[in-house]
Amino acid sequence: MATETRSPLTLLSSEARASPVPLLYRRRSSHDVNNLATVSSSLLPAFGTVVGEGSLQLRKYIIAPYDRRYRWWQTFLVVLVVYSAWSSPFELAFKKVGTGALLPLDLAVDAIFAIDIVLTFFVAYLDKSTYLLVDDHKKIAVRYVTHLGFPMDIASTLPFQTLHRIFNGKSHENQLFRFLNLLRLWRLRRVSELFTRLEKDTRFSYFWARSFKLICVTAFTVHSAGCFYFWLATHYKTPANTWIGAHVSHFENRSIWLGYTYSIYWSIVTLTTVGYGDLHAENTGEKIFNIFYMLFNIGLTAYLIGNMTNLVVHSAVQTFAMRDTINEVLHYASKNRLPERLKEQMLAHVQLKFKTAELQQEEVLEGLPKAIRSSITQHLFHGLVEKTYLFQGVSEDLIIQLVSDMKAEYFPPKVDIILQNEIPTDFYVIASGAVDVMIYRNGTEQYLKGLKKEMLEEIPSVTELLDDFNSEQIASIEGPQHDETPDYGRDANTKGTASTPSSCPLPLRIIIHGHHPDEKTADDDKMGKIIHLPGSLEDLLSLAEKKFGKRGSTVLVEDGSEVEDLRAIRENDRLFIF
Repeated sequence: MATETRSPLTLLSSEARASPVPLLYRRRSSHDVNNLATVSSSLLPAFGTVVGEGSLQLRKYIIAPYDRRYRWWQTFLVVLVVYSAWSSPFELAFKKVGTGALLPLDLAVDAIFAIDIVLTFFVAYLDKSTYLLVDDHKKIAVRYVTHLGFPMDIASTLPFQTLHRIFNGKSHENQLFRFLNLLRLWRLRRVSELFTRLEKDTRFSYFWARSFKLICVTAFTVHSAGCFYFWLATHYKTPANTWIGAHVSHFENRSIWLGYTYSIYWSIVTLTTVGYGDLHAENTGEKIFNIFYMLFNIGLTAYLIGNMTNLVVHSAVQTFAMRDTINEVLHYASKNRLPERLKEQMLAHVQLKFKTAELQQEEVLEGLPKAIRSSITQHLFHGLVEKTYLFQGVSEDLIIQLVSDMKAEYFPPKVDIILQNEIPTDFYVIASGAVDVMIYRNGTEQYLKGLKKEMLEEIPSVTELLDDFNSEQIASIEGPQHDETPDYGRDANTKGTASTPSSCPLPLRIIIHGHHPDEKTADDDKMGKIIHLPGSLEDLLSLAEKKFGKRGSTVLVEDGSEVEDLRAIRENDRLFIF
């Protein structure tokens, strides 16, 4: 006996083994943490560290580094860092904006970062030895002051040119101040930390977060190189003998945005290795800068291509794995000369496995604790198992134990699930889909239609299925019924006596043709005629004579084999009588 699927099937399999039902213990969580994705993985205690209930209560005026409000403050600072990354090289190249329109905005940004410096003295930090948050004011202050970040934060925040004007009482245009403003680029480390969190945060797409990071790196490189190249041109002794002076006369007195447009154009053309040649180095300093910039572009291009390749390949790994597995299955089936039916079942199983990979994910469940796995299975399968007729009336504890060990399995159509005479190790509960129960008789598969009364009582679903078949009309599509009613399936003790419809097996429906299987006929003859299989070969020949108007003597199946025993005929077989 074999069980075969008729449609995509979802089964719950389980091994019946007893295990005690544990009590439910749930770890308490802090009310300050609303999303685990925002908590750093390093904020975990070491093994053997005793964590009390009050260990998460920080001292007064101390801020937790994973506090939601503090996170929003850090995100706001990142927006200001983006402005600083743009304005610092821009003010170096174009001195007018450094002392004009952008000066008030620069002072406001510097004031906000000064507030952040003060705020850092009240933010708890993680002790690397104990992996616990330190909230002592003195320790926090000592750690921050002795760290490199404190003097760099001070240097990147102080407005040196404004302070010089305040203490000297006059404005002084000095190139040193404009280079000191480049210390603001120290703030870019905040952007790097933000992208690191975004790439690990499952709420955001890793592909788009990584792609946006690469775009930002490219844009900053283009902007910085263009601004510094323009600065070289403005400080050369002969402005006309520069890369831009050769095309734009008196460029230092022209519009700021004209010079910026030329600078960005040159930077992009050089970065992409297009090299039109319209803007090129005119003096030794510009040539040296071009050499280093092109060498840097080689590394940047390799970095960008490598990252984009990894992103694209990562998205297609599942497809490559499926194609490789299918090729291995085909090679194995061809090498061992497996039947076509087995090869189709193997391919269908592989394809369904990859299609349902997101639904199964057994490797994810295996890495979870036992209590979480049990809770998942109870949520998914408890209601279905509870309604199954086999478990009606059993205790709730038994159902919980069975469900805890269950897992979902998916089967494609026309795949054997349980084979005849196979020793079963699992049992299956049909969650969706349908199966056919078949039995081998005389070397052929027969759909199971005659079950004992005791078995029918144990399998209500099969009883309902047979009732649906019995409700159908047994009359033939064409011809009188008595010519097509079989009698070979009756028991020997009741042969020749009438039997009730519920006790006699249902007749087989077949399709007959009045020609040789290799003979070409009209379209109407190709369709054939549907009949119920008679009880003998002679009755079959007589019925064919009535249908086709000619007497035949030979009965063949589609592959050309001659039929000698009607018991070898299966449902929906095509017979050729001539």
